[in-house]
Amino acid sequence: MEKFGKSQSVSRVEDVRFLTGHGRYVDDVTPKGALFAFVFRSPVAHAVITTLDVEDARASDGVHLVLTDADLVQAGITAGMAGVVVKNRDGSDAAAPHRPVLAQGKLRHVGEPVALIVAETLDQARDAAELIELDYDDLPAKLDLFTGGEAVHAEATDNRAFDWALGDEAACQAAFDAAAHVVRLEVDDNRIIVNAMEPRGCFAEVEDGRLHLSFGGQGVWTPKAQLARVLNLDPSQVRVTNPDVGGGFGMKAPPYPEYFTVAHAAMVLGRPVRWMSERTEAMLSDHHGRDLVSEAALAFDADHKIIGYRVDTRCNLGAYNSQFGQIIQTNLFARVLMGTYDVQATYLHVEGFYTNTTQVDAYRGAGRPEAIYLLERMMDTAARQLGVDPWALRRRNFIAVDQFPYSAATGETYDVGDFSRVLDHAEQAADRAGFAARKAESAARGKLRGMGLSYYIESILGDPSEGAKVEFNADGTVVIYVGTQSNGQGHETVYAKFLSDQTGIPAAMISVVQGDSDLIAQGGGTGGSRSVTTQSHATLATVARMIAAFTPYLAEKMGVAEDQVSFDDETFRAPGSNLTPTLLEAAAMARADGRTDLLVHEARATLPARSFPNGAHVCEVEVDPETGLTEVARYTVVDDFGNLINPLLAEGQVHGGVAQGLGQVLYEHVGYDEDGQLLTASFMDYAMPRAADMPMIKFETEVVPSTANPMGMKGCGEAGTVGAMAAGANAVLDALWDRGVRRADMPLTPLKVWELLNDGAAAA
Repeated sequence: MEKFGKSQSVSRVEDVRFLTGHGRYVDDVTPKGALFAFVFRSPVAHAVITTLDVEDARASDGVHLVLTDADLVQAGITAGMAGVVVKNRDGSDAAAPHRPVLAQGKLRHVGEPVALIVAETLDQARDAAELIELDYDDLPAKLDLFTGGEAVHAEATDNRAFDWALGDEAACQAAFDAAAHVVRLEVDDNRIIVNAMEPRGCFAEVEDGRLHLSFGGQGVWTPKAQLARVLNLDPSQVRVTNPDVGGGFGMKAPPYPEYFTVAHAAMVLGRPVRWMSERTEAMLSDHHGRDLVSEAALAFDADHKIIGYRVDTRCNLGAYNSQFGQIIQTNLFARVLMGTYDVQATYLHVEGFYTNTTQVDAYRGAGRPEAIYLLERMMDTAARQLGVDPWALRRRNFIAVDQFPYSAATGETYDVGDFSRVLDHAEQAADRAGFAARKAESAARGKLRGMGLSYYIESILGDPSEGAKVEFNADGTVVIYVGTQSNGQGHETVYAKFLSDQTGIPAAMISVVQGDSDLIAQGGGTGGSRSVTTQSHATLATVARMIAAFTPYLAEKMGVAEDQVSFDDETFRAPGSNLTPTLLEAAAMARADGRTDLLVHEARATLPARSFPNGAHVCEVEVDPETGLTEVARYTVVDDFGNLINPLLAEGQVHGGVAQGLGQVLYEHVGYDEDGQLLTASFMDYAMPRAADMPMIKFETEVVPSTANPMGMKGCGEAGTVGAMAAGANAVLDALWDRGVRRADMPLTPLKVWELLNDGAAAA
């Protein structure tokens, strides 16, 4: 542990492989001779199927198999897709309609899978899909977030999936009744498409009587369990692997219908089957993110201390419950409901609605960006209405250092924090004192300049337990098997370096193996900023077990008592012995002596509590009032991530998160027409930030070590997005405020900003 605090920046070793075209993604590792699968999807948002005739497709050239729901049912595959269900306010279960693997009786969103065609070539599979006869009776598309409309599911005739709440409504109302000031605001959080660089894909094959599914995902154990459940297999008959993965962001964590149908097709045909999504297909079928509207209210006393907070949210689930759809804007939103502010009277009320759109699930942050976006928009609005400085208002309401560990009203226990220190650091790093001069310079060029602040906190999610296994090879190299899954974060570098720091084994001698359910018995995958914290904790436990196992063996070699042997993170030593073997040397000795029991070490560990990364984002924008074009001029982040293993990689994670947050603020938005047709189904219609749109991001840290784990770490994978959304939106509104604009919702595109400026000027 002595070496942990060095926080050495090490470049990612895996980047050489990725940047030279040697990455091994799912489409690169597909078995030779695999058949091609193509998914025939619903062309309409809502309809009753009257005819589904696939016989001509089955007879088409090169076609080996066509699967529909009827074929799956005939094969005994009747289980639906899994989805977590919450409890309603009255204690009843939320709606849990059956989500079939392939459309069953009705079509519920454009892009819903209807049939799978397997052929010798992809072109043959596509041609066969053109021969499928699908007739249907159209139904009105349900798109809004209110009760009523044509029922998407019989289990929710009013289209409300759940009515959930957390907190003491009476106590919260009492705080509002006693308030000197009440601030209210409605905030839209627009729907986005994840657009991972690598689209979803998979292949399946039968190996020695067992099913092997490989897909681009964020872990293998949940898909393994779901494949066994849906396909009526014993889990021991299923192997799941993740090769290199080109971006996940939460979207690639759950199983999707294609994986089950491709797996079944491979089992039926006895040949490998491959499927890879195209970009428009991904936009239609990948889980979307966000999509909610909230009405929020803050109650203040006469001294501008917050005494109550109420949020009423309506969120869009899409056509079905996705794996985590129901818990994102409920349980996960609640994790950081009150952010960094000391308020106990809170009430969160959320209603979820089914609509004839693609399912909504986790997207980088999963509930925490939504909660912080709303709260930090509220804090800026409150400061304006109360006539106080927004930075001072935050400081006035921060949880004080001496209040930790702090029990939040929603049940979370924040272990540690020093929010004022972090904000002071951010104020200096962002040169807030120089903003007035920069604003004046922008005005001289006819531009509007604004500064936005967001102070975020997020909670690490997911399984707090993880496992690690270390194996010494005969050639002197070492393998560490991990239960998480890299989607581009740099895990190969981080895990090898961390193990090296704890053992003295050169990092170049360590390889990281991940994403294979046969090689490590259990793992939590990647999501919720859990990976490095949980995996490093498991590595520490494995190293401790390793040292304990080698100690008696080496004590005998040294001719000393066991309690005389110590390990200094590099070598074993004992008083009176000149034998000082490294772990690699000790493993070689054990191998020579036939002690194979000392060559593999494995342990699981559970974090005692969650950690809470936090920090300040400061965004400056410049708006051209003639065109509405908004440019991000400066961006500063000061994060408290606790102790860092690799600051360089942490900074990279923040950069990516900020880009995704600002992308939603300024560019990204999913559009449907009144019939439920996706209008933003290509990169010609769906805007994302490009390199030229992003500023150089100033990144600094203010370390307050976590007390929730022995490493003092706090996760950092999603923090950039959690903080960026409100900082960007607050900056734009600040720029527009003097022109009469009082509300601005994402995305703040040039057209929208231009319209806001003209509407604001007209209203002034």
